[in-house]
Amino acid sequence: MAGSSFGNIFRLTTWGESHGEALGVVVDGCPAGLTLDVSDIQAYLNRRKPGQTKISTPRKESDAVEILSGIFEGRTTGTPISMLVRNTSQHSADYSEIANYYRPGHADYTFDAKYGFRDYRGGGRSSGRETIGRVAAGAVAAKLLREFGIELIAYTKSIGPVVIDMNKFDRQAITETPTCMPDTSASVRAESYLADCMRSYDSAGGVVECIIKGVPAGLGDPVFEKLDANLSKALMSIGAVKAVEIGDGIDAAAHHGSENNDSFCMENGKVTKTSNHAGGILGGISDGSDIILRAHIKPTPSIFSSQKTVNKQGEDIEISIKGRHDPVIVPRAVVVVESMAAITLADALLSNAGAKLEYLKKIYDR
Repeated sequence: MAGSSFGNIFRLTTWGESHGEALGVVVDGCPAGLTLDVSDIQAYLNRRKPGQTKISTPRKESDAVEILSGIFEGRTTGTPISMLVRNTSQHSADYSEIANYYRPGHADYTFDAKYGFRDYRGGGRSSGRETIGRVAAGAVAAKLLREFGIELIAYTKSIGPVVIDMNKFDRQAITETPTCMPDTSASVRAESYLADCMRSYDSAGGVVECIIKGVPAGLGDPVFEKLDANLSKALMSIGAVKAVEIGDGIDAAAHHGSENNDSFCMENGKVTKTSNHAGGILGGISDGSDIILRAHIKPTPSIFSSQKTVNKQGEDIEISIKGRHDPVIVPRAVVVVESMAAITLADALLSNAGAKLEYLKKIYDR
């Protein structure tokens, strides 16, 4: 299988399946000398692990990370960083029934069409548990970015019809509410909405927003390696993400140029903007403003309601999916969106080191 790697210089390769022995990631390209230990990685993995709230799958996993290589005496060595998380709560029998049919909204049919074979236990490589490797790598990337004053803040912007009020933004609430919303009153309404969905044997979707602060102007390239293009690819590679917006996103299509353009001005001797409709990226290159991303996530496809599908014998059938599933994917996807954005920014930062001759002269100055 191709396509399990992402990035050019800061590069990760994920491996493993939902119901295999373990999942993990190999991170290559991280500079030597970065202070890093298990607690840095575990803090990120704890944000995505299952079984923590009533709106999360009841599957219980510790998601304890093991660092196998690339760290010595608390610092990165510059060699590949290999990390592993063991699966401890597989109920593969829950999925034996689906071996013979294709679940609506899942990758079952397309996997069979491509490979003629699939691991039907929880989706195999298509499972949301594949994101464990991304989150572990994202923790490394985020730690690297903090060395340069770059910070990422991701949160749930909406679930179903419930949208947060940015005037009530409380960063601490992101880690305290079961929805990962920074607005506690919106979270209460979203929880009520999800309770109605569960009573109806249904699920919900929503939007994750990520704001990246402290990004210097000049990251990204103007053609095929545009920063916005790479961020979009990073977020669209996350299962269940169906659309990505940057800045005003789709709203820009309904505006006049006079409304959408960001005027430039000088502030404290630096070029800045009076607004940020572009979301921090112009011509594929960061402009020094906050980068604003949104990932639109579809409803969880595994629902208990009866659905029509076909089996491998080509017969029309009706099914009701069993097993342990999240009624909404959005809250656990927050840290995944943050991680993929961090990985993309770390790669762009390292790639930019050779953009100017003066940069190289500083590196190799004797």
